[in-house]
Amino acid sequence: MVEWMSADQSMTGRTRMAGRLVLVDGHAYAYRAFHAIRSLSSPQGEPTNAIFGFIKMVERLQELWKPTHLAVVWDGGLAAERVAELPGYKAQRPPMPESLGRQIEAIMEWLKASGLRSLCSTGVEADDWIATLARQLAPEIGQVLVASSDKDFMQLVGERIGLVNPSESAARIWTADEVTAKTGVKPGQVVDWLSLVGDAVDNIAGVPGIGPKRAAELLGKFGSVDGIFEGLERVETARVREILRSSQAVVRRNQRLIGLRDAGEQVAGPDLQVGARDCGALGRLYERWGFRSLLEGLKRPEWLQGDLFGKTA
Repeated sequence: MVEWMSADQSMTGRTRMAGRLVLVDGHAYAYRAFHAIRSLSSPQGEPTNAIFGFIKMVERLQELWKPTHLAVVWDGGLAAERVAELPGYKAQRPPMPESLGRQIEAIMEWLKASGLRSLCSTGVEADDWIATLARQLAPEIGQVLVASSDKDFMQLVGERIGLVNPSESAARIWTADEVTAKTGVKPGQVVDWLSLVGDAVDNIAGVPGIGPKRAAELLGKFGSVDGIFEGLERVETARVREILRSSQAVVRRNQRLIGLRDAGEQVAGPDLQVGARDCGALGRLYERWGFRSLLEGLKRPEWLQGDLFGKTA
C-alpha cells in the first residue's frame, strides 16, 4: 500500500515512489486567482491580477508537494456527448469575464517559461483529461495529486491518486478517508452518490427529496445505484420507493454525465516532467507585467547562472 507524503515528509522503505505528478485544473485556478486579487495592472494598464495569483498558487503547489511532473489542464469546451444528453449541461454558467480571458494566454506563456506543461484540446473537458492522465500515469510515475476543488474528482481517489483543494489553507492530501468523511460514501460510490443528489454547479438535477445524507444511507445499504433499483422493494419508505422508481431514467443519465471518461488524448509521462526555468523569458515577462517582487526573486543565487536574461539550465 502506498503511504502518502505530507508536505514535509518523504516516502520510506518499500513504499517510496519514483515520482509525483500534480495535475492542475487550469480554469478553476485562473478563476480563483482572478477573484482573489480584485485589482492589479501592468505598467501598460493591462489586467494582471489572475496572472499574479495563478503564479503564486502554482509556486505554492510546487513548494508544498515538490512534484517531479506537473501539467496544467485547460477546458477545451463542453463534451458533445454530455450536451446531447442534457442540453442545459453547465448552461447556467456566465461567460468568462473579458479581463480574465485576456490573461489566460499570458498564463500559458508563464507556464512555458517555467518549464511546466500546459494542455488543452478542442472539445475535451479538463475534468476528463485530468482523469485520463491520472489513471494512465499513476502506475508509471508513482503518485498523482489532482489540484482542484471540484467534487467530481473524488471519484478518482485511490491508493495512488489523491486530491489537494486550493480552498483549504491546510496542506493536506484528500485520500479515501477524507472523501468518506465528506460524503458518507467511498470514492467508488461517488458517481452514484452525485447521480442521486445532483450537481447544481453543472446544472444537473438529482432525485427530488434525496439529499446527500439520504443518498449515502441508500448506498450504504445497497452498495450502488444498481443495487438500489434491484432492491427497490426493500427501501423502507413508500414515498422514497416511488420517487426512486420514477427517477430511474434521470439517475442513469446522471451517471453518464458525472462519470469521468477517457478523453481520447495521449501524453507520455516523461513529457510532463518539470523542466528547467527559462530565467530570461521569465524576467522579460515579469518586467512586462510589473511583477517586481517576482523579478527580484529571479536574482537569487540559485537562479542566476550567467546573465539574468540568458536561458538557465
